[in-house]
Amino acid sequence: PYFGYARQDRKAAPRVPITAKLVADMFETAGIDRVVTIDLHAGQIQGFFDIPVDNLYGAIIFEEYIRSKNLSNPVIASPDIGGVARARYFAEKLGLDMVIVDKRREKANESEVMNIIGDVAGKDIIMIDDMVDTAGTMVKAAAALKKRGATSVMACATHGVLSGNAYENINNGELDELVISNTLVLRGQSDKVKVLSVAPLFAEVIRRVYHNESVNSLFS
Repeated sequence: PYFGYARQDRKAAPRVPITAKLVADMFETAGIDRVVTIDLHAGQIQGFFDIPVDNLYGAIIFEEYIRSKNLSNPVIASPDIGGVARARYFAEKLGLDMVIVDKRREKANESEVMNIIGDVAGKDIIMIDDMVDTAGTMVKAAAALKKRGATSVMACATHGVLSGNAYENINNGELDELVISNTLVLRGQSDKVKVLSVAPLFAEVIRRVYHNESVNSLFS
C-alpha cells in the first residue's frame, strides 16, 4: 500500500538516482504482473512500470469521515502548489471550494509558508496531501491559515511516515487534527492523530480485479 522511494522520482540534482524506477524494475524482475497501491507521491511513477498499475485515491477512505464531522463551513486546502490536482479532486467529490497554501522549500524536510491563495476567514480548513513526514509543512500551513482567520484546521494524509520530531510538531502546533491511514505502521501515538483503515478498500479492489470487474467505478 505504500510505495517506497516514491519521492525519488526524478533527477532533482546531478548524479541523483531515480530510485522509484529501480524499485519498479525490481518488482517486475521478481515476477509481479500487477500493482495495486494508493496515492503515489507522483502519478508518473505508474509509467515506470510495463505492467498494469492501480493507483487508488486516499479521498475514497477520507470522504465518509469528513462528512461525519459535520463542519459548519468546510473548505479544502492544498498545502502546496504540487498537490492542487489531488485537492481539487477531493473538493469536487465533496462539492466544496478550495484554497492553496503557496510555500517555498529551502531544503529537504524544511518548508516556509509564503502565501494563502483564497479566502479562509471563518472557514473550517481540510488540508489534503499524499503523505506527512515530519509534519513541518502541515503545522506551518495550519499556523498561516489560522493567522488569516481560519476557525479550525485539520489535515488528511494517506501515508503517515511521521519521522523525526513529527509527533512533537503535531502536539505543539496549530493543527487541530491529523487523519491518516494505516498504510504504514506508526511508531508513536497522539490524541490529535486519527487512523483509518485502507483494508476494506484494497480488499474490494482485489475482488474486482479477480472477477474482472471495473476498478475505475470506485473513483466516481
